[in-house]
Amino acid sequence: MKSLFALFSLFCLPFGFLASKLTYHLSMPQPNSHYFAVKIQVTENNSAVQTFKMPVWTPGSYLVREFSKNLNQVKALDAEGNQLVVKKKSKNTWEVQCDGKANFSLFYEVYAFELSVRTPYLDHTHGFVAGAGVFMYTEETRNQQGILKIYPHASFKKISTALLSADFKSEPGVQSFVFSDYDQLVDSPIEIGNQQEFTFLAAGVRHRVAMYGEANYNVAQLQRDMAKVVEAATGVFGSNPNQDYLFIVHNVTDGQGGLEHLNSCVLSVSRWSYSGSNYLGFINLVAHEYFHLWNVKRIRPIELGPFNYDQECYTSLLWVMEGITSYYDELLLLRAGFYTKAEFVNKLQSQINYVEGSPGARVQPVAHASFDAWIKAYRPNENSGNTTMTYYSRGAVLGAVLDAYLIQKSKGKLSLDGFMQLLYNKYALGLKRGFTEAEFEQELSTYCGEDMQAFFANYINGTQIIPYKKYFEPMGLTVTDNSAALTNLGLSLEEGELIKVRSVRSGSAAEDAGISAGDEIIACDGYRINKASLENKYNNLQTGASLELLVARDGKLFTTKCAFKTWTRPQYSIQIKDNNAPLLLNWLR
Repeated sequence: MKSLFALFSLFCLPFGFLASKLTYHLSMPQPNSHYFAVKIQVTENNSAVQTFKMPVWTPGSYLVREFSKNLNQVKALDAEGNQLVVKKKSKNTWEVQCDGKANFSLFYEVYAFELSVRTPYLDHTHGFVAGAGVFMYTEETRNQQGILKIYPHASFKKISTALLSADFKSEPGVQSFVFSDYDQLVDSPIEIGNQQEFTFLAAGVRHRVAMYGEANYNVAQLQRDMAKVVEAATGVFGSNPNQDYLFIVHNVTDGQGGLEHLNSCVLSVSRWSYSGSNYLGFINLVAHEYFHLWNVKRIRPIELGPFNYDQECYTSLLWVMEGITSYYDELLLLRAGFYTKAEFVNKLQSQINYVEGSPGARVQPVAHASFDAWIKAYRPNENSGNTTMTYYSRGAVLGAVLDAYLIQKSKGKLSLDGFMQLLYNKYALGLKRGFTEAEFEQELSTYCGEDMQAFFANYINGTQIIPYKKYFEPMGLTVTDNSAALTNLGLSLEEGELIKVRSVRSGSAAEDAGISAGDEIIACDGYRINKASLENKYNNLQTGASLELLVARDGKLFTTKCAFKTWTRPQYSIQIKDNNAPLLLNWLR
């Protein structure tokens, strides 16, 4: 790791010594139009044809979003202002006929009106730059240093980003930043507007917080509590890789979560969530995204960097990246004093019951859920609950199980903390690369002192229910299996006065009766019925009995019989047996 002085020495050289072939210019002349204007200035060009690309996805969000759909008026001019030929070669590729010109500029507009943590946005209140949706690149220059010049609208007074400010004079009203390569440019979101900024020091690192939007937050409280999270997260690894870190927080009507970056993160939060029980939800989000500073941004599968921005980057390890991070976001709140041990165990119980009680958990292994994130997780349909399992929740449960097992097996000498440190030190700091799936499994086996092949086969590449008693009871917990046969229609209903079916559980009474998502249930046994009484009426049936339902589908009425049927849903109760059990104290410290 280079010192702060060394980093500034690298980036504060005069412009002529940067040897950059691309300089990006970003302006927003009419914020109400929602258009960013981008100019890419190319110098020292020696190609007859220069190919520019727009990413189709953004790192950390595993869905092809086709950012090129928002681009307009792509054109190129030489240094004298003469227009060059630009040809569209693929959905995200443009080819500029340079005609031997050493210097030329590419121009385009980006329509930005989707306010999320992963997409750019611009209106009269602020501009948010998510780099993958704004900046084109060339393969020839993506590993080179460059300059970004931002021309904020006159009504915007602040720019918040993790990029280092350039040390050379710019035009009035222009701020310049430097990036080491295109990956860093894309990985450094930018907030432009009149946001409130405050700072706090934690783990020896200055942290900045840029708050957009009205909200009921208390700065002093956030400075104190966010610092606790930072200290707890840094304690897992023993060191913090940053000298400066930025939180960009969007306070909006409906919070959408967060997205991690190398030296920053973006959080989308419901604006009135800074008080009462909702406040811990915000702190949990801070913990999750900050833990990604290590797990994802530095500890990572080999497929997740350097990035292929043209297509999906498949890995079966998102359960580690997102799931184990989800385990730690709760554990960090325990260590930071926001939860009691009993509250943490209760949250673990809820997570287990959600995972094991989901029909999809018996169909889709968590390794497959990770791999198929691109085509399933972010494209759900009415049948997704029957066939898929989130790698966040399943991975969090696996993180807890692995942590408990490592502590139990080693009598407190090993832990998941130690294994994460091993991955960080060996791959991120030592080899400076990600690991393969085979390497991850082998590293865990070596660290544990046991071949973990069966564990992976059963619970990661398979769908077996984890024997929770085996892993948790030696830690000082009591695990009770409360699974029971339930009488249930197996329907999920939409909100509203009508009984509209949202989804149908596989193997349920409703499926056997031929009811499908989108159907409207009008009557039962010859009488109109409402939502409240439909389930109640079915649940009071006796074995062998049935209901006759009148159903409408696509405007056509039909009747069907819904017979009595039970469903056994896995359900567990987990409680602390002995608050002073040595292994429990080692685990939930």
